[in-house]
Amino acid sequence: MFEKVLVCTALVTMAMANPISSQQSPPTSEQAKRIEALVNKAAALVETQGKAAFSEFRKHDSEWWFGNTYLFVYDKNMNVLLNPAFPKREGTNVHGDKDVNGKLFHDEFMKVVQSKGSGWVDYMFPKPGQTQPSRKWSYVKAVKIDGTQGLIGAGFYPE
Repeated sequence: MFEKVLVCTALVTMAMANPISSQQSPPTSEQAKRIEALVNKAAALVETQGKAAFSEFRKHDSEWWFGNTYLFVYDKNMNVLLNPAFPKREGTNVHGDKDVNGKLFHDEFMKVVQSKGSGWVDYMFPKPGQTQPSRKWSYVKAVKIDGTQGLIGAGFYPE
């Protein structure tokens, strides 16, 4: 019995020490609101223009790609269709890729859009131009790309 109490106490202590990992969305902020608005606007554009909209999303220092914020698009099979900040990722399949903490964040993106249509996912990912991962929150939304299911998203680094 004493061992069970110790285990429960340890689990509660760990959960309290790291409350951010249990969050379903980032702390309310102007950044988070801006990202949601950006993704929703981009999704509407993709719904009407399909992949033709991608050329606009690739323009740096635009409403679609500014600072460390950029759009990314995957098809339903988790092939990267667009990632202007990391163009080498385009054409690759990210199913099963993990962040430095072992989180299958790309798979999590797909689970969120399939179960809820849209939502937030947190994970570790390098900022553009860097190799060291930083905490990142991304908002993803289900979208039809030229008639095919996929997702569009963007994120921000809270630090």
